[in-house]
Amino acid sequence: SRAGNPTRSALEEVLASLEEGNYALAFASGMAATAAVFHSLLRKNDHVIVGDSIYGGTYRLLERVFRPWGLEVTYVPVDDVASYHKALNARTRLIWVETPTNPLLKVVDLHALARLVEKSSCLLAVDNTFATPYFQRPLTLGAHLVVHSTTKYIGGHSDLIGGAVVTREKDLYERLKNYQCDTGAVPSPFDCWLTLRGIKTLGVRMREHEKNALYLAEYLKTHPKIEKVYYPGLPEHQNHDIARRQMDGFGGMVSIELRGSIDDVERFVKNLKIFTLAESLGGVESLISVPALMTHSFFTAEERQRRGINENLVRLSVGIEHQEDLKKDLAQALNL
Repeated sequence: SRAGNPTRSALEEVLASLEEGNYALAFASGMAATAAVFHSLLRKNDHVIVGDSIYGGTYRLLERVFRPWGLEVTYVPVDDVASYHKALNARTRLIWVETPTNPLLKVVDLHALARLVEKSSCLLAVDNTFATPYFQRPLTLGAHLVVHSTTKYIGGHSDLIGGAVVTREKDLYERLKNYQCDTGAVPSPFDCWLTLRGIKTLGVRMREHEKNALYLAEYLKTHPKIEKVYYPGLPEHQNHDIARRQMDGFGGMVSIELRGSIDDVERFVKNLKIFTLAESLGGVESLISVPALMTHSFFTAEERQRRGINENLVRLSVGIEHQEDLKKDLAQALNL
């Protein structure tokens, strides 16, 4: 039932352990988990600070649901800790960040943010979907809450929908647990079982994702048709040093900017043979998306430009196929 299920309880116990938390709650989707944090822990007229490089679905949720509900939302440059400090006020109750971010893969200094919230009365929530607990455990860095779309890397096979919230604090857990039960935003027992199955290979998969992502990032940064490569594992990445300090690896997501127009981007995507066009990510198969046309299409053109999400930006969810096959696929599509 929505009040409890043995398979869901088993999953929640495993998720709490992975994130080095005390409590975990499984939800019907990543967005259900995100909504649970905002709805159960905040009240009308509360103020939240959000790192501006975020998943488009989170942005839509804030702008279409929670801002009209009465939440005050301030967006700040996601990797500029001073901006969070400047935005804090007496009504600030939550800071929400992704790290690495979607789709520009910026990395937030979680230690610095944790020190900031220690001096205030607000919570720090971290969307850890891209890194997974295999590479990053925000609770150990000072976060109060960790959120996942388990649809992605934790499930790992593109065959389930789910989300999760993990915490060390009993009070937060109890409020979230009541919300989970009262709204019925729970996953099916079968989706919980699929997630548990996926977790068994999380370490193996994440190592392969990272190995392939770094290999492709190093190749793409030398290609004449690529204007820029975003990958925190590259030494030239703007947040590389922070990533090295707080992460055990750099993940399987790579974003690139192609030289040319949106027509060139569409031609490149169409010519790929192994990479499949899809909004999702984190499965064993390689996927590709165009954020301006897909995950971040809800943003106005001006908002996308301000956040650096250009029309020529392409996001790669690098799978675990043989790295040479992936390289050849990208090369042939770029060179046509």
